[in-house]
Amino acid sequence: MSHAQPPALTGRDNCFEDFEVGAVYAHARGKTMTEMDNVLLTGLVMNTAQAHFNEDAMNGTPFATRITFGGITAAMVIGLASEDTAEQAVAELGLDKVRFLAPVRHGDTLYAYSEVLDKRDGDRPGAGELRFRHYGVNQDRKLVFEGERRVLLRRREAAR
Repeated sequence: MSHAQPPALTGRDNCFEDFEVGAVYAHARGKTMTEMDNVLLTGLVMNTAQAHFNEDAMNGTPFATRITFGGITAAMVIGLASEDTAEQAVAELGLDKVRFLAPVRHGDTLYAYSEVLDKRDGDRPGAGELRFRHYGVNQDRKLVFEGERRVLLRRREAAR
Protein backbone atom coordinates (compact mmCIF):
# COMPACT_ATOMS: atom_id res chain seq x y z
CA MET A 1 0.00 0.00 0.00
CA SER A 2 1.34 3.40 -0.95
CA HIS A 3 1.87 6.13 1.64
CA ALA A 4 0.20 8.72 -0.63
CA GLN A 5 -3.43 9.46 0.22
CA PRO A 6 -5.59 7.75 -2.43
CA PRO A 7 -8.85 9.26 -3.69
CA ALA A 8 -11.91 8.75 -1.51
CA LEU A 9 -15.21 7.29 -2.57
CA THR A 10 -18.19 8.56 -0.67
CA GLY A 11 -21.18 7.50 -2.71
CA ARG A 12 -23.71 4.75 -2.34
CA ASP A 13 -24.25 4.40 -6.07
CA ASN A 14 -20.96 2.69 -6.87
CA CYS A 15 -21.71 -0.08 -9.34
CA PHE A 16 -19.50 -2.68 -10.99
CA GLU A 17 -18.49 -0.30 -13.80
CA ASP A 18 -17.20 2.32 -11.35
CA PHE A 19 -14.24 0.21 -10.23
CA GLU A 20 -11.00 -0.26 -12.18
CA VAL A 21 -8.33 -2.85 -11.50
CA GLY A 22 -5.37 -1.26 -9.72
CA ALA A 23 -7.33 1.63 -8.20
CA VAL A 24 -6.92 2.25 -4.47
CA TYR A 25 -9.57 4.11 -2.51
CA ALA A 26 -9.58 5.73 0.93
CA HIS A 27 -12.96 5.35 2.61
CA ALA A 28 -14.53 8.44 4.13
CA ARG A 29 -15.02 7.46 7.77
CA GLY A 30 -12.94 6.23 10.67
CA LYS A 31 -14.11 4.34 13.76
CA THR A 32 -12.59 4.48 17.23
CA MET A 33 -12.54 1.05 18.86
CA THR A 34 -14.18 1.32 22.25
CA GLU A 35 -14.05 -1.01 25.22
CA MET A 36 -17.76 -1.65 24.66
CA ASP A 37 -17.10 -2.72 21.03
CA ASN A 38 -14.55 -5.26 22.19
CA VAL A 39 -16.27 -6.67 25.26
CA LEU A 40 -19.81 -6.76 23.86
CA LEU A 41 -19.04 -8.14 20.41
CA THR A 42 -16.36 -10.57 21.60
CA GLY A 43 -18.80 -11.93 24.17
CA LEU A 44 -21.61 -12.22 21.63
CA VAL A 45 -19.48 -14.50 19.43
CA MET A 46 -18.47 -16.58 22.47
CA ASN A 47 -14.74 -15.79 22.29
CA THR A 48 -13.56 -16.08 25.89
CA ALA A 49 -9.81 -15.60 25.33
CA GLN A 50 -8.24 -13.79 28.28
CA ALA A 51 -6.47 -11.36 25.95
CA HIS A 52 -9.81 -9.67 25.30
CA PHE A 53 -11.31 -9.63 28.82
CA ASN A 54 -8.67 -9.88 31.54
CA GLU A 55 -6.54 -6.78 32.00
CA ASP A 56 -4.62 -8.34 34.89
CA ALA A 57 -3.71 -11.42 32.83
CA MET A 58 -2.31 -9.18 30.10
CA ASN A 59 0.06 -7.33 32.46
CA GLY A 60 3.59 -8.57 31.83
CA THR A 61 2.78 -9.86 28.32
CA PRO A 62 4.20 -8.26 25.17
CA PHE A 63 0.78 -6.64 24.65
CA ALA A 64 0.70 -5.14 28.19
CA THR A 65 -3.07 -4.56 27.98
CA ARG A 66 -6.19 -6.15 26.54
CA ILE A 67 -6.39 -6.32 22.76
CA THR A 68 -9.39 -6.34 20.46
CA PHE A 69 -10.56 -9.66 19.01
CA GLY A 70 -9.35 -9.88 15.39
CA GLY A 71 -12.82 -10.76 14.13
CA ILE A 72 -14.01 -7.36 15.31
CA THR A 73 -11.06 -5.64 13.64
CA ALA A 74 -11.88 -7.38 10.33
CA ALA A 75 -15.58 -6.55 10.64
CA MET A 76 -14.86 -2.88 11.39
CA VAL A 77 -12.48 -2.43 8.46
CA ILE A 78 -14.77 -4.20 5.99
CA GLY A 79 -17.71 -2.29 7.44
CA LEU A 80 -15.93 1.04 6.90
CA ALA A 81 -15.38 0.02 3.26
CA SER A 82 -18.97 -1.15 2.77
CA GLU A 83 -20.58 2.18 1.90
CA ASP A 84 -18.41 2.23 -1.21
CA THR A 85 -17.98 -1.46 -1.98
CA ALA A 86 -21.18 -3.18 -0.80
CA GLU A 87 -24.19 -0.87 -1.22
CA GLN A 88 -24.88 -2.43 -4.63
CA ALA A 89 -23.90 -5.96 -3.57
CA VAL A 90 -25.95 -8.84 -4.92
CA ALA A 91 -23.91 -11.43 -2.98
CA GLU A 92 -20.82 -11.68 -0.82
CA LEU A 93 -18.72 -14.46 -2.37
CA GLY A 94 -15.71 -14.92 -0.16
CA LEU A 95 -13.09 -13.65 2.23
CA ASP A 96 -9.51 -14.84 1.90
CA LYS A 97 -5.91 -14.07 2.85
CA VAL A 98 -6.96 -12.41 6.11
CA ARG A 99 -4.01 -11.16 8.15
CA PHE A 100 -3.84 -9.33 11.47
CA LEU A 101 -0.60 -7.38 11.41
CA ALA A 102 -0.66 -5.43 14.67
CA PRO A 103 -2.83 -5.44 17.78
CA VAL A 104 -5.79 -3.08 18.04
CA ARG A 105 -6.46 -1.64 21.49
CA HIS A 106 -9.32 0.30 23.03
CA GLY A 107 -9.03 3.88 21.84
CA ASP A 108 -7.39 3.06 18.51
CA THR A 109 -9.10 4.62 15.50
CA LEU A 110 -9.33 2.48 12.37
CA TYR A 111 -9.45 3.72 8.77
CA ALA A 112 -10.08 1.60 5.68
CA TYR A 113 -8.63 1.49 2.19
CA SER A 114 -9.59 -0.76 -0.70
CA GLU A 115 -7.58 -1.84 -3.72
CA VAL A 116 -9.33 -3.37 -6.73
CA LEU A 117 -7.45 -6.58 -7.56
CA ASP A 118 -9.68 -8.19 -10.17
CA LYS A 119 -12.85 -7.53 -12.14
CA ARG A 120 -14.81 -10.04 -14.20
CA ASP A 121 -18.25 -10.92 -15.45
CA GLY A 122 -20.48 -12.40 -12.78
CA ASP A 123 -22.50 -15.59 -12.95
CA ARG A 124 -25.76 -13.65 -12.63
CA PRO A 125 -27.27 -11.30 -15.19
CA GLY A 126 -26.85 -7.64 -14.33
CA ALA A 127 -23.89 -8.17 -12.01
CA GLY A 128 -20.11 -8.43 -12.10
CA GLU A 129 -17.59 -9.89 -9.70
CA LEU A 130 -14.94 -7.75 -8.00
CA ARG A 131 -12.06 -8.79 -5.80
CA PHE A 132 -10.84 -6.18 -3.32
CA ARG A 133 -7.92 -6.11 -0.94
CA HIS A 134 -9.10 -4.21 2.14
CA TYR A 135 -6.54 -2.57 4.41
CA GLY A 136 -7.06 -1.25 7.92
CA VAL A 137 -4.72 1.26 9.48
CA ASN A 138 -4.79 2.87 12.91
CA GLN A 139 -4.45 6.53 13.86
CA ASP A 140 -0.66 6.23 13.52
CA ARG A 141 -1.07 4.91 9.93
CA LYS A 142 0.17 1.50 11.10
CA LEU A 143 -1.22 -1.37 9.06
CA VAL A 144 -3.27 -3.57 11.40
CA PHE A 145 -5.39 -5.65 8.99
CA GLU A 146 -5.55 -6.80 5.39
CA GLY A 147 -7.78 -9.26 3.64
CA GLU A 148 -9.20 -10.05 0.23
CA ARG A 149 -12.94 -10.02 -0.41
CA ARG A 150 -14.93 -11.17 -3.44
CA VAL A 151 -18.31 -9.58 -4.05
CA LEU A 152 -20.92 -9.63 -6.80
CA LEU A 153 -21.98 -6.03 -7.55
CA ARG A 154 -24.88 -4.78 -9.65
CA ARG A 155 -24.11 -3.31 -13.03
CA ARG A 156 -25.36 0.22 -13.54
CA GLU A 157 -28.26 -0.78 -15.84
CA ALA A 158 -29.52 -3.28 -13.27
CA ALA A 159 -29.32 -0.77 -10.41
CA ARG A 160 -31.78 1.67 -12.00
